[in-house]
Amino acid sequence: MACIAIFSAPKSFAEPHISIIQRNAILSWKTLGESVEIWLVGNEEGVEQAACELGVNYIPNVDRNSSGTPRIDSIFNRVREESHANYLCYVNADILLFPDIIGTLEIVRKTRERFLLVGQRWDMNIKALLPMGSGWDTLFLERLELDAKLHVPAGSDYFIFPRHLFTDIPPFAIGRAGWDNWMIYHGRHEHMAVIDATGSITAVHQNHDFKHLPGGKIHRRQPESLENLNLAGGRHTLFTLADTNKKIVDGKIVNPRFTRDYLRRAIGILPLLYIKPDWLGKAVYTLINPGRVIQDYKKDRRMKENIAKTSRESK
Repeated sequence: MACIAIFSAPKSFAEPHISIIQRNAILSWKTLGESVEIWLVGNEEGVEQAACELGVNYIPNVDRNSSGTPRIDSIFNRVREESHANYLCYVNADILLFPDIIGTLEIVRKTRERFLLVGQRWDMNIKALLPMGSGWDTLFLERLELDAKLHVPAGSDYFIFPRHLFTDIPPFAIGRAGWDNWMIYHGRHEHMAVIDATGSITAVHQNHDFKHLPGGKIHRRQPESLENLNLAGGRHTLFTLADTNKKIVDGKIVNPRFTRDYLRRAIGILPLLYIKPDWLGKAVYTLINPGRVIQDYKKDRRMKENIAKTSRESK
């Protein structure tokens, strides 16, 4: 069985509810077996203490941007330096994971050398520490569809890939919008198997507010999200699960269904994936997708307006 390093950069543990859900998440990762390493990264308040109490690995120092936010590239590189695992899995620190993640990796690694596993999450309100005794996952999952809601296929909360991939990530700010979309774009741009594992990996997000962010506003309305968008190269790189090129269905890797919407999108992004240099691919993409480019321009304008409002309200 492959060794996998699951790593995350938790928020501060000072806020009681954030502390609870992050401890739930980390404890769920610990139930996945001996083939799993767990790494907590960063020196936010309480992270080192939590790592010690929960018996997981800890990496204190990462590079930060000008706003003091940990950088994604540094987080990934530090784990790669410290861990010898064959596969890496970044996951947000409020995500519960279950044994199906290990089984899914086993399926994929046997037939693919270059891949990225991503998928939708379930959203659930959890206010207390979860009992993690024997069989806890079976009891928990029995109530999943009753108590949780499947998130829209937009943002991604986990990324699983061989350790030699994703070595040139831009210095994105963690916890802000855009970088997760870029991961899917980069996987497609580098011709990996980018696999939607929604039907095979159960990931449960424990809902929370945004008090930890300036002005208490969602990450999309933070100035660093605009910086992430610029680092990504523009809105054309904001790929979603609709842009994956493989799926896992009934334990097998298959092609997505060729619906009209899928084919329209697949044809539209071809210049970004196959025409070099990248500036020329973007130019051709702009020519054949004028409607989408206009929509993206309007989204950029609204984003800047909302960020400006957040900045004013935070003063």
